Amino acid sequence: MTAAEIDTVLDNGGVGVISFAADDEPYSVPLSYGYDSENREIYVRFGFAPESDKRRFVDDGSVASLVVTDNDTRGWRSVVARGPLTEVSEPAIAGSAAQSIRKMNIPFVTIYERPATELEFELYRLDPETLTGRKEQ
Repeated sequence: MTAAEIDTVLDNGGVGVISFAADDEPYSVPLSYGYDSENREIYVRFGFAPESDKRRFVDDGSVASLVVTDNDTRGWRSVVARGPLTEVSEPAIAGSAAQSIRKMNIPFVTIYERPATELEFELYRLDPETLTGRKEQ
């Protein structure tokens, strides 16, 4: 896929699956994301429970892979973004990045095993070192 096609898939914001690996242990979780096409940055918000396995993978500084799929009248498409995560304080975000974050529709109630009030939410930026896409031919 071209860079413009990749941006089109990601630009809507939505849901993807982010994956990490530590030693021989993989970890994947669905999440909502926002995309800043101007800077080609992806913003994700994690909800951490006190005993969260996710926290261990996010905090260890490992590279993350985010997979986003789309299937519409143009056919099936997927994008894989791979790179480091950086925690971001929300007040520091401006411009198109803030617009991307506002597009994030996080289904708090349906994806967590406990009430959202029991979770600690943090925002991260994924700076893709690689951004690749595939589409149905």
